[in-house]
Amino acid sequence: MNDTDVSSASPSTLILDRLAEELPALTPEARKAATYVLENPRDVGVSTVREIAEAARVKPNTVVRMARQVGFDGYDDFRLPFREAIRQGAADFPDRARWLQDIRKSGDLGGLYADMVQTTLSNIEDSFAGISAEDLKLAAETIWAANNVFTLGVGVMNSVARNFTYLASTGMVRFHAIPRAGSTAIDDLAWAGGEDVLIAITCRPYRSEVVEAVETAQAQGVRVVAISDSPASPILRKADHGFVITCDTPQFFPSSVSIIALLETLLSFVIAVASDEIVDRVETFHDRRHRLGLYHGGAP
Repeated sequence: MNDTDVSSASPSTLILDRLAEELPALTPEARKAATYVLENPRDVGVSTVREIAEAARVKPNTVVRMARQVGFDGYDDFRLPFREAIRQGAADFPDRARWLQDIRKSGDLGGLYADMVQTTLSNIEDSFAGISAEDLKLAAETIWAANNVFTLGVGVMNSVARNFTYLASTGMVRFHAIPRAGSTAIDDLAWAGGEDVLIAITCRPYRSEVVEAVETAQAQGVRVVAISDSPASPILRKADHGFVITCDTPQFFPSSVSIIALLETLLSFVIAVASDEIVDRVETFHDRRHRLGLYHGGAP
């Protein structure tokens, strides 16, 4: 290895970050290999160069060139930190579909329960391990300074976006969950501009309408906070603030736990960097609810 140091951090915070930074400078074929690695980092430690090349649909020497692009002598050198992570128990590679079938046939759901808990905790730990307080602070300051904040999620992420917007509305009125009923995200952003912020959320397979909305927002000067599950995600590449989360699951549905945790943390940072009036507004909001009888049991 030439100049990539992996002694003090995990591959996900050094090698993969470096690979993501180099992505635009790679040749189209090398970019295919890099994108596969970014989206399937766990495969690297257990796969040969030919297996990675076949999975990425490139030639083996393309994978070698990709490794050299980020400072390694070759693929074997590039793979070492990933193999070390496996040796230390930082990753496992069960056949999820077959394993779930075996549990179903045996009638024993204890293993599934334990795996769901472990995966949930790992998702949160892995996500926050790659996010710094400074990153959150900078994004929070951008959000607080905005005229309007649009939170975009479709499919399962729509409810996540709306939950964030609802929580923000307890002290702020300029947050808008999109797409609105009967509208499209691009229509909802029609009058957004340089003083506004778009928080966009999508994970693999990436939703076209979210990618298109981000591109439209950027063309209008809107600042973008992007949340996705890979450094190669199309919404992260040009975002003003980007956060990579882990959403692994042994089930068929995508896990949104780490996204919710990140958004709740981001909102707490927004309140922390906000002006003093935010505290009074939150208290007024909840006091009004108590007076209107929205809470069981009357006044607090």
